Amino acid sequence: MMSFDPHLFISYAHIDNQPLTPEQQGWITRFHASLETMLSMRMGARAKIWRDDKLKGNDIFTDEILDQFSQTAVLVSVLTPRYLNSEWCTREIHAFCEAAQHNGGVVVENKSRVFKVIKTPVETEESLPTVIKEVLGYAFYTFEDEAPLELDPAYGESFAQEYNRKVVKVAWDIAQLLKTLEADTSDRDQGCDEQAAAKLTIYLAECSYDLREAREILEGDLRRHGYHILPDQALPREEADYGTAVERILARCKLAIHLVGKNYGAVPDGPNLKSVTVLQNELAVQRSKSAALPRVIWLPEGIRAEHELQRAFIEALHQDAEVQF
Repeated sequence: MMSFDPHLFISYAHIDNQPLTPEQQGWITRFHASLETMLSMRMGARAKIWRDDKLKGNDIFTDEILDQFSQTAVLVSVLTPRYLNSEWCTREIHAFCEAAQHNGGVVVENKSRVFKVIKTPVETEESLPTVIKEVLGYAFYTFEDEAPLELDPAYGESFAQEYNRKVVKVAWDIAQLLKTLEADTSDRDQGCDEQAAAKLTIYLAECSYDLREAREILEGDLRRHGYHILPDQALPREEADYGTAVERILARCKLAIHLVGKNYGAVPDGPNLKSVTVLQNELAVQRSKSAALPRVIWLPEGIRAEHELQRAFIEALHQDAEVQF
């Protein structure tokens, strides 16, 4: 039986906790309180969360943090450009991973013990450990006028609702991981194969930004009903590698679900210049033909694509049997 105290550590850059006005809470302070409340509700007991709220950026890296990591179950890393430029912050995440290797592993049943909360989009994650770069993060931002804007309840009711929904998802996923960590290790090892076989594995395709929220809600609902959802790690961004990775994952799945929105979506680097939405559909069609993979394609009613290529793709979904297969 693994026992952890505290349950998690929040790693962040101190500048990202500076409030917009003196009377407001810092973003990290608010997130800490929200996560503690939601996680306690999901666990049925008080969640023990800690963070460095006393030390300054020019203080030495103390033994206090290192000593705590050996007893900490989860690290929540709040990613921002400042975080990745901070030697202190990246050292925290490397130190936690090193400690976790000696206490259950960084990855447990394909789930990372490091949770990436992305407060502000970052251009690169090269300073992070490889195992963490592959982890899917939780985007705590939206776009307005093509510029990223963090989810902050101070910006209004719609921001508050989306912020709370994201915190609930993070809390749920952490609670499930804590249950796994604290379960009897031998029982878990014996039942792992049987449990994996019993659960239906679903490929929930990557989608364009306009449907990201719908995808996250669907993913959460499916997980709560016991389904195993893939992909559960970041996919390559080079076209050939992307296709290979998707093919490998599709081979493990019993169902593929595709959410098709008005935007064209991200385009992996490669000669065909096709979006991830189109590429995944093509690869899933191939899998359906070769292995009878059932598929669900979801199109919002009355959708009007903004991109010419997306309009052509949606038209093909309506009219071309090969694209629908």
